[in-house]
Amino acid sequence: MKKLILILCLCIINNCLAQISIIPEPTFTKILKGNFVCGTKIITVTGNTARAKEIANSFKTTLPNNNKIGYINCKPCKINFVETPLNTATEEYYSLDIKDGIITIKGDAKGLFYGMQTLTQIFEQCHVNDTENNNWRLPNLKITDNPKFKYRGMHLDVCRHFFTVDEVKKYIDYLARYKFNTFHWHLTEDQGWRIEIKKYPLLTQVGAFRDSTIIGKYPGTGYDGIKYGGFYTQAQIKEVVAYAANKMITIIPEIEMPGHSCAALASYSNLGCTGTNYKVQGTWGVFNDVYCAGKDSTFEFLQNVLDEVCDLFPGKYIHIGGDECPKESWKNCAYCKARIKKNNLKNEHELQSYFIQRIEKYLNKKGKSIIGWDEILEGGIAPNATIMSWRGEEGGIEAVKQKHDAIMTPGGFCYFDHSQIKNDDSLTIGGFTNVQKVFAYNPIPAKLGNNAAFILGAQANVWTEYITNFSKVEYQIFPRMLALSEVLWHRQNQLNNPLKFEQFYKKIETEFIHLDSKNISHLPLAKIEK
Repeated sequence: MKKLILILCLCIINNCLAQISIIPEPTFTKILKGNFVCGTKIITVTGNTARAKEIANSFKTTLPNNNKIGYINCKPCKINFVETPLNTATEEYYSLDIKDGIITIKGDAKGLFYGMQTLTQIFEQCHVNDTENNNWRLPNLKITDNPKFKYRGMHLDVCRHFFTVDEVKKYIDYLARYKFNTFHWHLTEDQGWRIEIKKYPLLTQVGAFRDSTIIGKYPGTGYDGIKYGGFYTQAQIKEVVAYAANKMITIIPEIEMPGHSCAALASYSNLGCTGTNYKVQGTWGVFNDVYCAGKDSTFEFLQNVLDEVCDLFPGKYIHIGGDECPKESWKNCAYCKARIKKNNLKNEHELQSYFIQRIEKYLNKKGKSIIGWDEILEGGIAPNATIMSWRGEEGGIEAVKQKHDAIMTPGGFCYFDHSQIKNDDSLTIGGFTNVQKVFAYNPIPAKLGNNAAFILGAQANVWTEYITNFSKVEYQIFPRMLALSEVLWHRQNQLNNPLKFEQFYKKIETEFIHLDSKNISHLPLAKIEK
């Protein structure tokens, strides 16, 4: 009987020995001759530095099926995490060697972590699970790997709909598995202010909650009459930031200005041009109520807010929004008219540029850089700003022409709140962006030529007007997130042997086994067009 079980197990893992399915695809993989069986009980995992030991310990606790004991027909297996000095030319690089019971991962701290993600996927696919043993049959192989783009981002809007700390951590786990390195956390909006600011308690007492939410598709069939909201305390923010840092992910907070600010205005009405009749919005869209650009008290408020935000988020960037800011209230505001006249500005578009540049100067003094949506190009770009191009790619192209860094996030390729199947009968914001389209995306427009270095990478955005629970978040990102990870990690590295969609589809099949084992929601495989 034992012999029969062994034969069956060998049949199961033949595919693993022939080809490893890793998402995203490593830059170079070579399957070598030979393989070996290892079991949980006889695996030792070590690291040569404090950080390498942390990663080694993390791998031990997440080793697939580590709750069982395997001991039959196994060789001793040793996994070594070897941290090498940081080299900016090869940052995030790692090598992975598996040879007859010795597994070695080498790289800087980030590289070691990414190597661990690769090794985890290998173990998952090479697991031999029978009634008596908990073993893995691992092929001898060599992998060398590094990313194409330095910015690999995913975004989550927690303002239209709120997600708990544990759910945000799950989201970060997904980013880590597929080697994303940036989490763009959209924290303030017309429909809710989600971050505690100790100097301004009304932002969370008032601004974090709306009285009601529209029913159905905008403009809706009425309102549900249910108070809705939530926010993160500063202690929770620190917890999430530390959690992400341990997974080599930097969090970029977004504090929207000068538009999308109704929740702040409802909390402190003096921040607006009229000072009256503000509310936290229960519907979607763009609203005329925005921060007053003519009052110095507006900038004092924002600077105080940003002081606390900068203390919470150690990363380089603060995202200041800058998108969809109507100018109607400014046109009728004596303060704004006076500001335009005093600073010799041509119009309200230049007033917005003044607004953004003033905030940028303040943040630059604090050692931070700003990112803004492509509307901040209007009226003149702030001197050191990075552009996030969402209305197609033209904003990014224009930014590059002006020698500014850009991050591509065009709606047609990178908006994961869009439907991912045709004739979708579920409630979405509209648009159609399927996994094939994401997979085919190239963040570097051909017309840029030698200026391509200014394109830092790309990001997918998950806006949540119609995403009311975390299971729907998962459904919207999978499998499109897998495709974007391929785009950002390796596809442009493999010009001689690019991954074809047919090959990628097979990888989706394999990865869905993992998602299903974790009860992670996703688009059904049958609905993906080959």
